[in-house]
Amino acid sequence: MIKVAMTMALLVALGNPCSIEEEMTRISVREAMRSELEAKKEVDVAREEMLEMKKELAWYSLHVAAAAACRGSTATGGTGPWSNAVLAKENTRSCQDQCASTDRPICDADVSIQGSFGKATSYTESIGRFYNYGCSTPGNTDVRFDEVKAAEDGIFKGVSIHYYRFCCCRRP
Repeated sequence: MIKVAMTMALLVALGNPCSIEEEMTRISVREAMRSELEAKKEVDVAREEMLEMKKELAWYSLHVAAAAACRGSTATGGTGPWSNAVLAKENTRSCQDQCASTDRPICDADVSIQGSFGKATSYTESIGRFYNYGCSTPGNTDVRFDEVKAAEDGIFKGVSIHYYRFCCCRRP
């Protein structure tokens, strides 16, 4: 094995006359390029993970806002021995029908909410909007307001452009 390695080294040295310093420089450059490519791959993976985390946080924030909107839309404030539920609103059904098909069959509200990006900078600028369509009709049937049918990154495209709608449901 050692004889084969020495023969290959001799062939390289004879076939490509260069100094040891030049060969070390070439090897160093090759290794630096490999390291740079590996670092770029790691940065790309980190960037994708960060984007996924941003999407998850944006959807989570929207859902918490929907729960708060439901809480504020109910006459009793969501009292009772059971937790209440917030459902993503299907654009073609009423919340009354949608709630009825769950273990929280009473509809308290159909809320539609929208928020803006960034920190508020004024006490008079609108940073969000809402509607309460009521429980008995589908309300605005625009498919862009349907979270389940939205694209995974729709949260970034929808905020300040479209509303997302939710059903506020409870047990009797």
